[in-house]
Amino acid sequence: MSIKPLFETGRPAELGFCPQRIGHIQTVFEAAAARQHLPGAVAMVVRGGRTVLHSAIGVQDPQTGQAMALDSLFRIYSMTKPIVSVAVMMLVERGQVLLGDPVAKYLPEFGSVQMASHSNGHAVLDNPRTPPTVQDLLRHTAGLTYEILGTEPIQLLYAEADLWTRKKTNREFSRVLAGLPLMFEPGTTFEYSRATDLLGSLIEAVSGQTLGVFLRENILEPLGMLDTHFDVKPEKHHRIAEPFAQCPDTGAKVELIDIRKPYPMESGGAGLVSTVGDYARFLQCLLNGGELSGQRVLMPNTVRNMTSDHLGGMRQHFTQRSGYMLARGVGFGLGFSVKLQEGLDPLPGSAGLYGWGGIGGTIFFVDPARDLFGILLTQAPNQRDHYRPLFRTLVYAALMD
Repeated sequence: MSIKPLFETGRPAELGFCPQRIGHIQTVFEAAAARQHLPGAVAMVVRGGRTVLHSAIGVQDPQTGQAMALDSLFRIYSMTKPIVSVAVMMLVERGQVLLGDPVAKYLPEFGSVQMASHSNGHAVLDNPRTPPTVQDLLRHTAGLTYEILGTEPIQLLYAEADLWTRKKTNREFSRVLAGLPLMFEPGTTFEYSRATDLLGSLIEAVSGQTLGVFLRENILEPLGMLDTHFDVKPEKHHRIAEPFAQCPDTGAKVELIDIRKPYPMESGGAGLVSTVGDYARFLQCLLNGGELSGQRVLMPNTVRNMTSDHLGGMRQHFTQRSGYMLARGVGFGLGFSVKLQEGLDPLPGSAGLYGWGGIGGTIFFVDPARDLFGILLTQAPNQRDHYRPLFRTLVYAALMD
């Protein structure tokens, strides 16, 4: 099955961009690749349904020198989360799930989950005052954490449980996680977490299908995202983008997940492989209010709900390795960060801008007020904190309105 290109190319000036400054985005990233600080990247900017930038930069594989291609395949890691969050909201629209339902209604093992607290200097386990809900999973307020965020006691338990291996099925993963204490009282603290992996298990429990099958039948195939999978088949191995063998900043070995083989766990939080073209179809669907080329995935009210702030000023935990995950002036919806107003966080964009990124170096943002989205895919995990905000900064620096 082949899908014809979705986006026509537009002239920058007609789309409200300075042609020279749009060109500067490519120049900056080409310079980074030339000095071998970035292996390569694919960048895309779309406004009004037309591309103003779509470029392949540098090399796809530093070990072979193979050039980057527009259809190169990338491990998108946490950019999986918005797709899985949309899948959950499809179940909500069908009446099969309610956002206020306790997680234990669908994953009974969470009916006995406990929370860790301290009393007189000693750690104690007790039942949480309120059970974690589906909404809590979507907005990362379920009391869970990530082992990669630090070395606090609960995070060390996550690491000891070997959650990162993907050798367990989604349901086995759920049962292991339910046996570990919550780090926070549900509904009180934003902590980026393993929550979306649990949503993958919830989707399987409700639908009776594996996560991969549900995504393929309900989102990926309807939207024409034919290169988005949990693993890459042999006939596409030549398109896989790879990182440097060693980090150019630290010299440390760089290891990303092996996507050439399937894993028992289809990670709803970080497992998908995709291309810029595929992910652009997903974002255009959201920007259209949940529809693309006659295929409706969600209703407009649901998309607006997902991309509205669901934290309401709730506190967030300062992590040892990532600090505050959300900048001042940024909230979180159901699977996306959401810019609350202009002028508080260091990155440009309209109020209502939503997006997220992946630990491998990927990022996207959608600005509904300007009918605009941007995507940057690269495989440079240790350089992500520089190039992801740089990309968004340069896109807005090229806007003339």
